[in-house]
Amino acid sequence: MDRTSFALDFAPILPLWLLGALALLCLLALAPAVMHRARGAWWRALAFALILGALVGPRLVEETRETRPDIALVLVDRTDSTVSATGHAAAIETARRGLEARLGRLRDLELRVAEVPEGGNQGTRAFAAMERALAEIPAARLAGVFLLSDGQVHDAPPHWAPGGEVPLHLLLPGRPAQVDRRIRLVEAPSFGIVGRTVEMRLLVEDLGLARSEGAARLTIRRDGAAPVTESVPVGREHVIALPVERAGPSVIEVVAETRPGEVSEANNRVVLNLNGVRDRLRVLLVSGEPHAGERTWRRLLKSDPGVDLVHFTILRPPEKDDLTPLNELALIAFPVRELFQVKLRDFDLIVFDRFANRGILPPTYLRNIADYVRQGGALLLSVGPEYAGAVSLANTPLGAVLPARPLSPQQAILERAYRPRVTPQGARHPVTEGLPGANTEGRDASWGRWYRTIRTEPRAGTAVMEGAEGAPLLVLDRVGQGRVALMLSDHIWLWSRQHDGGGPQAELLRRVAHWLMREPELEEEDLSARIEEGRLRATRRSLDASPPPEAAVTAPDGATSRHAFRMEGGRAVLDIPAEAQGLWQVSDGRRSAYAAAVPANPPEFDDLRADAGRLEVLVSASGGAARHVGDGSLLPEIRRVGAGRDAQGANWVGLRQRGDHTVTGIAAVPLLPPWLALLLLGGVALVAWRREAR
Repeated sequence: MDRTSFALDFAPILPLWLLGALALLCLLALAPAVMHRARGAWWRALAFALILGALVGPRLVEETRETRPDIALVLVDRTDSTVSATGHAAAIETARRGLEARLGRLRDLELRVAEVPEGGNQGTRAFAAMERALAEIPAARLAGVFLLSDGQVHDAPPHWAPGGEVPLHLLLPGRPAQVDRRIRLVEAPSFGIVGRTVEMRLLVEDLGLARSEGAARLTIRRDGAAPVTESVPVGREHVIALPVERAGPSVIEVVAETRPGEVSEANNRVVLNLNGVRDRLRVLLVSGEPHAGERTWRRLLKSDPGVDLVHFTILRPPEKDDLTPLNELALIAFPVRELFQVKLRDFDLIVFDRFANRGILPPTYLRNIADYVRQGGALLLSVGPEYAGAVSLANTPLGAVLPARPLSPQQAILERAYRPRVTPQGARHPVTEGLPGANTEGRDASWGRWYRTIRTEPRAGTAVMEGAEGAPLLVLDRVGQGRVALMLSDHIWLWSRQHDGGGPQAELLRRVAHWLMREPELEEEDLSARIEEGRLRATRRSLDASPPPEAAVTAPDGATSRHAFRMEGGRAVLDIPAEAQGLWQVSDGRRSAYAAAVPANPPEFDDLRADAGRLEVLVSASGGAARHVGDGSLLPEIRRVGAGRDAQGANWVGLRQRGDHTVTGIAAVPLLPPWLALLLLGGVALVAWRREAR
């Protein structure tokens, strides 16, 4: 809109300092006449004034202005605390539409709308979004800012002043004095030692009340098991003892009962991922005789800082009797009773390396070892020619838990060069899956050659590696609650010497030992689940190559859906959205896995009330107001106010009238042109002369 305005301006002919000097001379010339009250003194003064006025050059300036409309910014909060966690999203959307309609009816006002996006773990970054929007708005045109939010803003500056007394108005959904119950983790362990207990410290609070009191009922569930309920005081820290029962991750969910009238239950639950780790593992290594591969086992187990190794090598078997007195032997007696009866259960793994039963272990102790395996122990045998002889452990009570028996001595020992290979089932087993240099995708193994295989008659277990002529080389088996591994060659030490290119000796033995001790990541029949970036990813491992069954997925609200796995290599994978917070369960019909969907943005869920507390100082300092709009329909009246006036009242809020404009044209008219100044000066001089001549 074009408007015209007038103003008085000056265009002096001489510099101002010179005009000032002339004015001073005029005053000095007039002073005697005024002091003596001479006739015509004031006419002289008028003449001098006309002269100075003509030199100053007064003019009337006419400006044509194009006024620009003011701008109101509406900032809409779209973060999780308003969109998904509470019922505030509908109220904010209704308020946005109503506000746009009211602002659209005001003259000379332009509306800009921007959104506050989800800020991840940084919380609600409303002022960062505001600064981005204001960067595109001229400061001289900004009339005010409306923030539609629950008030839970996490980047509020100590001061906010965009200039020109711009008001910031906060429009909150819902009603005042909202109440919210939350659980806050004070201390939450991320791991614990298996067999011990860890403590979780938490605090149940009722926000919005002058004082938290009473008790709240907590429901604690671990990996979907039967829940445990206990009562805790509100407003005081509470300690929950959590026994670490097994290695690997466990998901613990704690839910507080709902408080009547609270705004949301989204922060009434916390989910904790607790990873169980084993303490230092105790391993017993018994070498039947000194040989080249003995050092390989010792070096491997000693290099692991989490392993306490007890190693014995049988240097003098009972049949070796050269009549040397015992008091002259510099050898330690093999503590058979202490190891295999008194302290047998203290070991996590027992390794027999080329051990032959030459009467060293009586049948009673061998039965103890077999019972130890059945009750959850781990046994590893690395055998050589002694396994095919009369003193083989397969011929003792321990043979009942071994997965293979040797053939006759004439047929058992096969000595010829070969490269170890992974069997088809071994390609799916986590112990041998993905070993570098293995025979995969039609390629031959690039490992170094071995030269001996002990051929056996399989009884149980899974052969994951094969040797010469396809004979089983590494057999893994589960016996009762325990596990057994049988390495049917004593030449793995060749890999450690890089013979013929070597092989993954350390990695293979590490995996075998960890599988025997039931490390979760090496379970061959396993179903695991995790949630990352709002998606549930489940992985199913199995030695069965048939297509996997559909997965039953149970969401935190109890709703169950079925989904098909897809194959990725030798594993079945499921990948679906998982937005709801809480405990998710995946089942393939035989096994179940659990995953915790914790809030992607914990600051957003710290307080779910619509409250102006965080922004009250900034809103007040800007001259704005904080108003609750209920379901979005209780919008205050909007008025235009001038500079220096209040921008809010009892039932209204205001926008500044900035009056910004652009000058499109200027016309200047001299008020004392030379001809007029000369004419007036001549007339005044004549009057002054006639006055003084009398």
